[in-house]
Amino acid sequence: MQTTTVSTFPLSTAAPSFKASVAEAAAFPRLVQTVVRNMIEAWPAEVYRESLVEARFLGRKTVFVSDPRLIHDLLVTQAAQLGREEFLTRSLKPALGDGILTSDGERWKAQRRTAAPVFRHDRIREFVPAMTGAAAATRARWDRQGAERGAARGAESAPLDVLAEMMRTTFDIIVATMMSDEVGLDVGAFGRAMNAYLDQTRWKMALTLVGAPAWMPHPGYFRAVSAARYLRGTVAAAVASRRQRGKTGSDLLGLMLQARDPEGGAAMSDESLTDNLLTFIAAGHETTAITLAWTLWLLAEHPEVEARVVAEMRAAAQAGQGPNLEVLTYTRQVLMEVMRLYPAAPLLVRKTLGEISLGGTRIPAGRSVHVPVYALHRHAKLWSEPARFDPDRFGPAQSAARDRYAYMPFGAGPRICIGMGFAITECLAILAELLPAYRFSRNGSGRPDARFSVTLRPHGGVRMVVTPRRLH
Repeated sequence: MQTTTVSTFPLSTAAPSFKASVAEAAAFPRLVQTVVRNMIEAWPAEVYRESLVEARFLGRKTVFVSDPRLIHDLLVTQAAQLGREEFLTRSLKPALGDGILTSDGERWKAQRRTAAPVFRHDRIREFVPAMTGAAAATRARWDRQGAERGAARGAESAPLDVLAEMMRTTFDIIVATMMSDEVGLDVGAFGRAMNAYLDQTRWKMALTLVGAPAWMPHPGYFRAVSAARYLRGTVAAAVASRRQRGKTGSDLLGLMLQARDPEGGAAMSDESLTDNLLTFIAAGHETTAITLAWTLWLLAEHPEVEARVVAEMRAAAQAGQGPNLEVLTYTRQVLMEVMRLYPAAPLLVRKTLGEISLGGTRIPAGRSVHVPVYALHRHAKLWSEPARFDPDRFGPAQSAARDRYAYMPFGAGPRICIGMGFAITECLAILAELLPAYRFSRNGSGRPDARFSVTLRPHGGVRMVVTPRRLH
C-alpha cells in the first residue's frame, strides 16, 4: 500500500531536544498557535483522502491512519506493540492519575478487567431513573426561568448556552450515579474544578509536543494545579469515607468497591479507585454534554429530523414505554450521526513500542501513530457527502454494510471506551425528557466552531433559544 508523505513545515530530521523544539516553535509560531487553538487544523489535508499519511509535526514524524482495515490491524492485531503517547497522558495524569484512560500494560489490563462488569447493560439500566430525574430537574429549572421571564418581560425568550446547561445536567447525573451517598460534596465547586482543569489541557499538549518540561507554566497552569489537588482530594476522601463506613452502596463508587479482578480476585486500591472514578467523571461529564449540545443544534438545523425524533418519543410515552429507551431507534440513529460529524474524542494517539507493519509500510519503534477519528468520519472514500447530516446512514442495513472501523466515536479494539453504553443511555434519557417539552432554535445562523481540546468542543458554547412546545 502506498504511503503518502507530506511535510507541514520543513523541520529538522533530528530528534527534538527542548532547545531545538523551542527554536522551532519560535520560528513557526503559527503552527504552535494552531495546536493550542485547534489541533485538527494542523492535520494534513491528505488524512481526509488517503489511507496512510506520514507527516512532520514539530520535528516529529507522525503516521496518520485513516483506512478501516489498517486501523483494525493497528488497534487489534498489533495492539500489544502500542503504548500511550506522552502528549496526551501528560495533559491528563495530574488530575486523573493512572486510571483506565492513562495507564498501560498489566496495570491497565487489571483495571479494565475489574471495572468491566460495573458497566454491563443491566447495571446501566438501573441508573436510568437517576438520569431521567436529573433531566427533569433541568426541565423544571427552565420552566421556572420561563415563568419568571414571562412575568417580568411579557414572555420574552432569552438565549441559553445549552452546552453549559448540558454540562450542569450531566454533572448532576454523575453525582447521582457515581457518588450519590456523598452528601457533603460541593457539586458546584467540583464541577468548576473539573472544567478548570480540562480547559487548560490543550496548552499541556502543545508544550509537550515542543519538548517543554512538565513543570513549565502556561495559561491556566496554577489554576489547574489547584483544581487537580481539589479533585483528587475530594474523591479520595469519598473513597476513604465509604470504605470506613463499611457501606458500599449501589452507585458506581459502591460497585467499584465491590468489584474484583476475575483473574486472582484482587480489589482495586483506594488510589486506583480515585484514579478511575475521576476518569469516569471527566469522560462521562464532558463528552456526553458535548454530544447533547451538538445534537440540539443539528436538530434545530434540520426540523424534519427533529419532528421524527419528537414523534418517536411521544409515541413511546403514549404506549407507556417512556422509560424504555430501547424503543427510541431513530433517536439512537440521530445520536450516531451526530457523533460521526462531531466525535467527542476526535483523535486516538498511540506510540509504537516495537517495529510494526501497516499495509506493507514499516513503522519503527517510538513513532507516533494517530487515528484521526474526526477525519475518518469525514473521509471521502468512506462516506457519501461526508459533511451532510443524515441519520439514515445508521439504519440497520446501512450499518451492517459498513466496516466496523470506519466509525469509531468510542475508539476500538481492546481499549474501546468502557462507558460507551452508559453515555448513549444518558443521552437518550436526557433527550427523551427535554425534546418533547421544549423547542430549540438557533441563535444566529452560523454553526459553532468545533475545536479540539482533548474533546471536540463547540467553541464559545452553543447559544440557543429554548421555548416550551405547544402540545396539540
